[in-house]
Amino acid sequence: MDTWIGLMSGTSMDGIDAVLVSFQGQSARIHASHTAPYPDQIRHRLLAASQNQATPDEIGELDTLAGTLFAQAATEVIRHSGLCASAIRAIGSHGQTLRHQPLGAAPFTIQIGNPSVISEATGITTVGDFRRRDMAAGGQGAPLVPAFHKAFFSSDTEDRCILNLGGIANITWIPADRGSPVTGFDTGPANALMDAWCLAQTGLPFDSDGHWAREGKVNQELLSDMLSDAYFSRTPPKSTGKERFNLDWVKTQVSRHPDIPAEDIQRTLLQLTVESVANQLPEARDLRIYVCGGGARNSLLMAELEKALPESRLTLTSDLGLDPQMVEPVAFAWLAKQALEGLPGNLPEVTGASGPRILGAIYPA
Repeated sequence: MDTWIGLMSGTSMDGIDAVLVSFQGQSARIHASHTAPYPDQIRHRLLAASQNQATPDEIGELDTLAGTLFAQAATEVIRHSGLCASAIRAIGSHGQTLRHQPLGAAPFTIQIGNPSVISEATGITTVGDFRRRDMAAGGQGAPLVPAFHKAFFSSDTEDRCILNLGGIANITWIPADRGSPVTGFDTGPANALMDAWCLAQTGLPFDSDGHWAREGKVNQELLSDMLSDAYFSRTPPKSTGKERFNLDWVKTQVSRHPDIPAEDIQRTLLQLTVESVANQLPEARDLRIYVCGGGARNSLLMAELEKALPESRLTLTSDLGLDPQMVEPVAFAWLAKQALEGLPGNLPEVTGASGPRILGAIYPA
């Protein structure tokens, strides 16, 4: 049986998730996983670059450095598995997004982490640059995971919603009726703003389990202003990232409401995630929502989502057989498989592309 490696680093820029997986039918078997945090210096440079605070030389260096770190993560997950590199069919590497601008006269998206470096260092065929073909076909280039969600999480007996709480939150709505289209889009920030505010105020890269947010209370006026951002009322297809929702965005919002304690702002940012997700979910009673991503580990965030969605049942993708922290890297392993097999990796009804497309550029071993 072929095995594949998926490499993923999201908008939180906290590190690289690596998974070694095999696929059979509508199931994925994880043989090994590994998470490699970014060195502090690299993370700070990546964050700066994502906010247009880097020269072309610096971006070029980061492309090579990130590629080296992605290759090391792949090597580590192979070591954990006990397999040989020759047993791996290919690596699917999402790379690290620096900028994602799906609208405008010349839409673009930039992911670094040179796949040539990964292929050369590991001796394994590597597939990268998944988003740009969809954008060339008129799509948003994101979110891409709904195609994987449809392939692995669909059901003939229940409508399902997959909620990914990464740096950015996205939902995938999978009707039980196979004749109905799958829909999906980015709802807005999940962990990105909470992480940015926490780092700026405490020096910690994230608020573990929402401990700091628990010390504060929601400021309703600030929350209302935040929710008035035009992105939340935009109709899909839509995608977003740190280009829009970043620390400067938070500071602009907060400047209209002086003297709010820092912990209240953190708590309000958590509630922004909750309400922006709840407001954009399909109207359905007794909806089963399966959560994945780093936000699934924040018990305060999960509890507040349950309060905001009293007619839904909130659970984790582990109930569908896949670790919530590994869904995205597994998805990019699957996208590599799709590319090598000549099969499409996008859902045009989600991204807005003009049709199905094979995604990713292949870098042979």
